[in-house]
Amino acid sequence: MHQHFTPDLDSLLEIIRRLRAPGGCPWDREQTAESLKICMMEEVAEFLDAIDNKDYTNLCEELGDLFMNLAFHVVIAEENKLFGIKEVFQEIIDKMLRRHPHVFADVEVESVDDVMKVWAKAKAAEGKKPPQSVLDGVPRHLSALLTAREVQKKAAKYGFDWERQEQILDKISEEVAELKDAMRTGNDAHIDEEIGDLLFAVVNLSRFRKRDCAEDLLRASVRKFRKRFSHIEKGLADQGIELEDAPIDLMEKLWIQAKKT
Repeated sequence: MHQHFTPDLDSLLEIIRRLRAPGGCPWDREQTAESLKICMMEEVAEFLDAIDNKDYTNLCEELGDLFMNLAFHVVIAEENKLFGIKEVFQEIIDKMLRRHPHVFADVEVESVDDVMKVWAKAKAAEGKKPPQSVLDGVPRHLSALLTAREVQKKAAKYGFDWERQEQILDKISEEVAELKDAMRTGNDAHIDEEIGDLLFAVVNLSRFRKRDCAEDLLRASVRKFRKRFSHIEKGLADQGIELEDAPIDLMEKLWIQAKKT
């Protein structure tokens, strides 16, 4: 019979401590903060998938997986006498109180812009070592699309930005022209550089428009591509044709059909 645990954070921490204790699970015992990095990235990705799919049953499960990974890191920190769960919660509670004086103190705000100024002032007063560049605060493990967006946003805060989206569209055209020139030279390193510049410019356009970020827009396009390619696979299967044997003209015909559905 399974041991009973109440559904709370203390139980989750106790389970992980037991798993890592002598006689626990060999896999769990050998994990480190470094080895769990990929697990955390995978769980965050699955959590985001559940949000996109509006799959709230799965969302609940994925939140649990995220909590498990977070608790795992707390237990590892405990073992190394670095900090415990109380310190984790104290840090975040203190930070939220500091950065929301318009809610928990007597600071008054009238707009979101005011809130962001209060937030920035509170961060500056926290005494952390100032970065060498205003761009240094962008996490290294973001996707490249999100990293591009964040460095552009930080630069824009200091006035280094476009005035109109049409200017960015012109920049995209300029980058396409430079890519064409690079391709005529046959220099792969130069071609790669220009592809990167083009991607950066496209991210700039989506960021400037203040709608969905480039990451979300690209994900939507990937979903569209997958749906249309699935139509190709089904159409070929209906005709008894293996995907690897399909002629390109038939695949193109099925692709055009998929675009109309």
